[in-house]
Amino acid sequence: MSGEFNLIEKYFVNRQPQRKDVLLAAGDDCALVKAPGNVEIAVSTDTLVAGTHFLTEANPAWVAHKALASNISDLAAMGATPAWVSFALTIPEVDEAWLAPFCDSFFKLADYFGIQLIGGDTTKGPLSLTLTVQGFVPEGRALRRDGAKVGDWIYVTGNLGDSKAGLEVVLEPEQNRAKPYALELEERHYLSVPRVLAGQALVNLASSAIDISDGVIADLKHILKRSQVGASIDVSCLPISPELCQFTSDIASAQQYALTSGEEYELCFTVPEENKGSLESVLSHTGTKVTCIGQIRPVEYFELHNNGEPLSWRLTGYDHFKAN
Repeated sequence: MSGEFNLIEKYFVNRQPQRKDVLLAAGDDCALVKAPGNVEIAVSTDTLVAGTHFLTEANPAWVAHKALASNISDLAAMGATPAWVSFALTIPEVDEAWLAPFCDSFFKLADYFGIQLIGGDTTKGPLSLTLTVQGFVPEGRALRRDGAKVGDWIYVTGNLGDSKAGLEVVLEPEQNRAKPYALELEERHYLSVPRVLAGQALVNLASSAIDISDGVIADLKHILKRSQVGASIDVSCLPISPELCQFTSDIASAQQYALTSGEEYELCFTVPEENKGSLESVLSHTGTKVTCIGQIRPVEYFELHNNGEPLSWRLTGYDHFKAN
């Protein structure tokens, strides 16, 4: 890319304080970092493509937040402490009106979670973003998907379904922008808050965990498959915001949004009976709302019910929207 190094120097270099564990962040072929002892390093990579994960005309500050938050959420689901990020940006041309708010938002979120950008690449081409985040988790204590046991309780953080409603506003503004709280829900689609503190608090308490990127009904099934168990979900317990209820206009629709909404970046996790009583006190310092929505059952058993009344809803998880 013409002016590649000028672009990197202007927008990405010397934007943050130097972490003590970063020995070399820029200026050579590789970054050099030093991990403390008795930890494991959690690594996650995601790509966001214009027209698939966000519209090209979307607010660049919101796009930056969404890109980094989605990766940080993967670390949160493992109970990890974020540390470093590498970022590869493919962009059609150097557009300073787009880059300036994008980078301001990117570094604001990175600084909030103590993450330092340690390297990456810039390339000319269709707009896409690839991030690799790394963090620390105490040795042998990472939250995983394969630890759920029959009898464990199923919990989620935050509210569910808002992101799906916000996405409908993004994709069909003429039809949905006049609905109650449409603008607020659109913003929530982009500006999720990774549950890092909650994930860290759940280490040694939860038996399994996953972040909700494809909808709780789809992501929970990843836990069920890896743990070889089943589940019973009471939809009357799903945490739903008042704004979503008014947007959808009926509770059953709001419950279905809550089950299938992707890109929420809340956590779904399981807790053994003996740890259930400790959950509220352990999470009290995080300010995170948690809700019990069901219980783990024997393998191949999966049930949705409403206060004990079976439901026959056939629901699938979130699918990234396609380019026009």
